[in-house]
Amino acid sequence: MLKLYDCTTAPSPRRARMLLSEKNIAHENVQIDLKTGEQMGEAFKAINPNCTVPALVTEDGDVLTENASITAFLEAAYPETPMLGTTPIEQAEIAKWNWRMESNGLAAVAEALRNSSPNMKDRAIAGPRNIKQIPELAERGLQRIAWFFEDLNAQLQDNTHVAGEAYSVADITATIVVDFARWVKVYPLESQTALLEWHERMKTRPSYTA
Repeated sequence: MLKLYDCTTAPSPRRARMLLSEKNIAHENVQIDLKTGEQMGEAFKAINPNCTVPALVTEDGDVLTENASITAFLEAAYPETPMLGTTPIEQAEIAKWNWRMESNGLAAVAEALRNSSPNMKDRAIAGPRNIKQIPELAERGLQRIAWFFEDLNAQLQDNTHVAGEAYSVADITATIVVDFARWVKVYPLESQTALLEWHERMKTRPSYTA
């Protein structure tokens, strides 16, 4: 059985949990306590030297330590519920929009949070190395989140889902961004109705609470 090293309060492993849920894949869940720094201990370093979650251990014992690799593996090994598209153009669009959700959305929230939270002093970037906070990056991150919501709302005005008509991994990533942004007290505007309506639809999916 697959084994997922997880932390239920963190956004990155939630992406993996939602994907596993959408594909209805049974797996063992192992919690890593990020608040106490368990990810920095030698036991977890032996699993993932980068000291981050999620980490997925396959039935053959391979360890996948990034959402990109986890998604690629699950899509190839469990193709029954496609999440990366079924045609070349669908796959291209989903790849494009998922990248935008990551680079313009997730990265912006992380930039704002990790450079402002007292709990993340000297932890501005996840991983084994201590990196000092830069307050100006927190301010920039907040502005980037606002722009991200503008752009996502525009995309959803003409599309049922982030990358078109089908639910995909891009919707998972976008859902994480919207929810993660609450950590820095940034929310979609009431005028961004397409985004708000999409998010309400996402909340009805079983994977939302995975």
